[in-house]
Amino acid sequence: MNDFIDSRWLAIALCAACLAQPLNAAAADAAKGYPSKPIRFIAPFVAGAGTDTTARSIAAKLAEAWGQQVVVDNRTGAAGAIGVELTAQAVPDGYTICLISASHAVNSATNSKLSYNLEKDLQAISQATSLFYVVSVVPTVPAKTVKELIAYAKANPNKLNFGSSGTGGLQHMAGEMFKYLAGVKMVHVPYKGAAGVITAQLAGDVQIGFTSNFGVRPHVPSGRLRVLAMTAKKRSPALPDVPTVAEAGVPGYEVDQWYGIITGARVPSAIVKKLSAGIAEAMKAPDVAQRLAADGSTPVGSTPQQFSAHIKSEIAKWRKLVKEAGIELHQ
Repeated sequence: MNDFIDSRWLAIALCAACLAQPLNAAAADAAKGYPSKPIRFIAPFVAGAGTDTTARSIAAKLAEAWGQQVVVDNRTGAAGAIGVELTAQAVPDGYTICLISASHAVNSATNSKLSYNLEKDLQAISQATSLFYVVSVVPTVPAKTVKELIAYAKANPNKLNFGSSGTGGLQHMAGEMFKYLAGVKMVHVPYKGAAGVITAQLAGDVQIGFTSNFGVRPHVPSGRLRVLAMTAKKRSPALPDVPTVAEAGVPGYEVDQWYGIITGARVPSAIVKKLSAGIAEAMKAPDVAQRLAADGSTPVGSTPQQFSAHIKSEIAKWRKLVKEAGIELHQ
């Protein structure tokens, strides 16, 4: 009887292996001939934004390498959710890809009304870049270090305002994480876009900003803004003398405005691997690195597995913060 059962399972296993071979061959053939037509590259933010610059830099390199057009399609709206939704609904043939940012992970962690699940309805291709924020203050704040800022905030609860590019966005969460880990009370003031935060700082409407160095840099020499720290895990070669928030007095603090590329969940893995390899190669190009540096970004170029793990960890991090800090978000 046991011999019969063993023989039966062996036969099933052999049949499964035989069936798998044509499927694997088909997937390999699909990747071999890919791309055979233009690729739609959705950038879910306005033209000229950091996401758009990154998408166009990558698109140009992929088109150059593969001899096929990679057309950047700016699909704005719903804090970038519309572009991701279009990608999730597209034909799963690898001809629709989408650039996302860290804000999409925040949105997935805090917005239960999204029409898609970032972890289930889409799949990671590659993390393209990493971008740190800087913590800046206006001259009226008598703090030249993060520790001094914390001491001042504790002595003046809710007297300091910090601006963000919108409620529930990454800049907002950067400020909320600072409040929670440092144990201070500050007032959040949302604006329409990152530029609005810096304008508000210069006008004296808010005292603190968690924004890109690119926007802050022009106002530092004049003393209109003072940079105290950066939000990255480790110091940046671009600002070697500026400490991280973590080393300056808030252990565990880290915020990265990364950009990465995703596609539909059912796109064949062989095509995803080819896309990932192409993007990683594009990120190595000196002209791409130079172009991205203008925005304060640094190239990454990770594998699908690495980027998938990163997305999961980011969603978990922001979900935990919202729960533990009791942050109320109105969608």
